[in-house]
Amino acid sequence: MTTVVAVSDIGDWALHVPGVEVVLAKDYLSDPRWSELEGVRVFNLCRRYRYQSEGYYVSLLAMARGHTAIPNLNTLLEMRSRTMVRAVDDELEESIQRTLRKIQSAEFVLSIYFGENLAKRYAPLAQRLFNLFPAPLLRATFNRTQGRWRLQRIEPIPARLIPEAHLPFVRAAAERYFARPRYQLRRRRPPRFHLAILVDAKEPFPPSNPGALRRFEKAAEKIGFGVDLIGRDDFSRLAEFDALFIRTTTNVNHYTFRFAQSAQVEGLTVIDDPQSIIRCGNKVFLAEALLRAQLPTPRTVVGNRHNLAEIVKAVGLPCVLKYPDSAFSQGVHKCASEEEMSEKASGILETSDLFVAQEFMPTEFDWRVGVFGDEPLYACRYHMVDKHWQIVRHHGQKAEYGKIEPVPLDLVPPGVVRTALRATRCVGDGLYGVDIKRIGRKNFVMEVNDNPNIDHGYEDSVLGDELYLCIMRGLWERVLQHKGARAR
Repeated sequence: MTTVVAVSDIGDWALHVPGVEVVLAKDYLSDPRWSELEGVRVFNLCRRYRYQSEGYYVSLLAMARGHTAIPNLNTLLEMRSRTMVRAVDDELEESIQRTLRKIQSAEFVLSIYFGENLAKRYAPLAQRLFNLFPAPLLRATFNRTQGRWRLQRIEPIPARLIPEAHLPFVRAAAERYFARPRYQLRRRRPPRFHLAILVDAKEPFPPSNPGALRRFEKAAEKIGFGVDLIGRDDFSRLAEFDALFIRTTTNVNHYTFRFAQSAQVEGLTVIDDPQSIIRCGNKVFLAEALLRAQLPTPRTVVGNRHNLAEIVKAVGLPCVLKYPDSAFSQGVHKCASEEEMSEKASGILETSDLFVAQEFMPTEFDWRVGVFGDEPLYACRYHMVDKHWQIVRHHGQKAEYGKIEPVPLDLVPPGVVRTALRATRCVGDGLYGVDIKRIGRKNFVMEVNDNPNIDHGYEDSVLGDELYLCIMRGLWERVLQHKGARAR
């Protein structure tokens, strides 16, 4: 791993951080040796970043060479776009108003050094902006109009324009940043590719338990990845990696989707990819896609405000209503009467213009088939909770599970596996869990889930560590293919 700071003039970088090489931008652009090196992280601190300037070309050629530039070209262009700067999400908007509410002036300028600010009260806002616009040195300008603060512009700060009084803090912030494990050369032979595994330690129902996460990490290292477990506050670090593996529950209206989107833009190999999150995360899409693929499903209707009277006639009673983005057995209602169906549907329609209504199919268990890249990995019988109609029963922040029974693939009815593979082709070629009800000899697809549960002691009971190695091998091959490289 080679970490360099590219500057327009050697005097522009006065921080002298151990382990970080300073290179003149003109040398990085013209010296042939930089074209030949792999695994280079370039912190672009040039004096100018405008179109076709020296700073612009440092980030552009880094992309062409397979190096990682921070900021990358996409970040530079987004900072120039007023539309992108002002299109802040709800979470950032709330942070801006909360952080700046006591400021009396009409304008406020926030300096952000490696994600930090001199004043601790501005630290959370500084980190959020650094996550959205990953550049080592930033200046954000806010204006207040009609009692609300607006992000007016955000731009890189040339290193030579850092106020002298700020230099000790900037030096300390830089040292903290470069002291992260990624920048420490602890191995004789650094890994060829680096994998980020996105996790959330506070998530009540994560898709992988700690034992599984440890095994994913070990498997990835055995395959050859350098591995970091990252969290939601590490958004700005995405450019450091070659692949992203998401192991926290995904949703389109969620930070996991922003991670997946940005990672894909950065050129990372991503599991779960944004397309899979969109498609699997919406049951309306799945209902339509499975129907078009002529896959057997329970009788299904996409409900709206205008067809409520037709639903019971189409799917019968009892029936099941689902929020489009329901997951983990939440947001799903079993309705015993037409009145109950109408009441539950009205509640769903307050937040979504569409919902899914399905025929209720009682079974002792659902089959779950894990699939990666159109290959079956594992199978389990997910039994219903005792005296309940779902595999999970929620009690606030606690959950009660039915028995999970792992089954070797060669003992699974062949039709179940074939149906699962057909179902995943409606979505993509990522990592999925397909839920199937088998009634007699007929297999009905219930759902295709991205980000499926893989827990140590359950889904891995048949294959053991080989399950994790299979997934990591597949991810490694995708990185190789994506980069057009050959295995060593």
